[in-house]
Amino acid sequence: MTPTLKFYGLLATGGVVATALNALAPTQNIFSFPLEGMLVFDGVMLLVMLVDWAQVNGQQRAIATRTKLPRLSIGRDNPVTIEVSAPKAAAKLQIFDRYPVDFDEVPMPLTVDLPAKTTQEITYHVLPTQRGEYQWGDLQLRQRGPWGLAWRSWTVPAAQTVAVYPDLIGLRSLSIKLAIQSTGNMRQRKRIGIGTEFAELREYAIGDDPRFIDWKATARRSTPLIRVLEPEREQSLIILLDRGRLMTANVKGLSRFDWGLNATLSLALAGLHRGDRVGVGVFDRTLSTWVPPTGGRAHLQHLLEKLTPLQPDLLESDYLGAMTTVATQQFRRALVVVITDLVDQTASAELLTALTRLKARHLPFCVTLRDPQVDDQAHAFADDVTGAYSRAVALDLLAQRQIAFARLKQSGVLVLDAPADKISEPLVEDYLRIKARNRL
Repeated sequence: MTPTLKFYGLLATGGVVATALNALAPTQNIFSFPLEGMLVFDGVMLLVMLVDWAQVNGQQRAIATRTKLPRLSIGRDNPVTIEVSAPKAAAKLQIFDRYPVDFDEVPMPLTVDLPAKTTQEITYHVLPTQRGEYQWGDLQLRQRGPWGLAWRSWTVPAAQTVAVYPDLIGLRSLSIKLAIQSTGNMRQRKRIGIGTEFAELREYAIGDDPRFIDWKATARRSTPLIRVLEPEREQSLIILLDRGRLMTANVKGLSRFDWGLNATLSLALAGLHRGDRVGVGVFDRTLSTWVPPTGGRAHLQHLLEKLTPLQPDLLESDYLGAMTTVATQQFRRALVVVITDLVDQTASAELLTALTRLKARHLPFCVTLRDPQVDDQAHAFADDVTGAYSRAVALDLLAQRQIAFARLKQSGVLVLDAPADKISEPLVEDYLRIKARNRL
């Protein structure tokens, strides 16, 4: 039982009145009439408060349940919904939800005023910053008595174990976007001559390339018909995700590895949606995890379960060893996407050597996760020596990265450099562009 501010206010009011009356009619008796009246008033208020507290029981008590939590997405605001209802009488509630302490702080309690015989949903959001399993506690409810003098508290059993996965919310959004692009209003028209697989025949239109006229079909139909081609399906997409020392750095609240893992799954989803076989390898000193290329939508769930427990490690990455291992297992030509980071020209020499060796059989694609804080520092003007030095270091880092990228491009390696927290979307767009242009 917890008294409300209203109760304390009434007691204070009684004390002020008693003190004022005692001052107007001073007496030598310790137990003067005003003071005796105040004690009686306080006693009555205590009894009234107990009655008020006791009324919050049975059908007067509100009901609260937390909807079963799905798998949460790292780095996202995940909604948590609590359903509350007042079966008989109106209720003023305070709800404390014991979410995991490792999550970003959420203001508690949640306050709600419920009219009689109504049900309401309260939604708040949690932001997990690490993957894994977490214990969610019970709900603690406080309901104010109908006279507003006391709070009655009780616990609603709602404990459960919740798993935090990579960015599932982003994957769902990407899946919808890809489906719309394929079949909805955003459908991209098939372009003549782009691709290797026959898609359809359509009538010749002004501006079409006459080289793609199907003369046999034209003779049968007595009207010019064009062969429409689309990118080949069931190609191979290999994604190599670095989990070495450079991927342990924190960028925008998550490790660089977590951003890379989100990008890996987004790219895998896009590849599977386009009918390609997708394989994933995770490496540091060795290729510690290898999932061979497989097609089908169910393969994404397998990748999720396989990759979610992985964490980055403070080890130097062996690019050459990882790509040599993949090359010995993947004989068919594939788009090999390496998700990592670059520091300077010297540190990227091994990466350049490894990617260049892949060129003989595969199409290498280097994806680097840039820290946007370095960009901000490079463009921030400062008046003090410390700020100027920090800016000079940031500018030098960016210049070294550009030199390394120039060498990769000169060697025929595809390159994408983007902020770590925004890498997934441009990576998927580049992959779709590679498919559309039949680069593979």
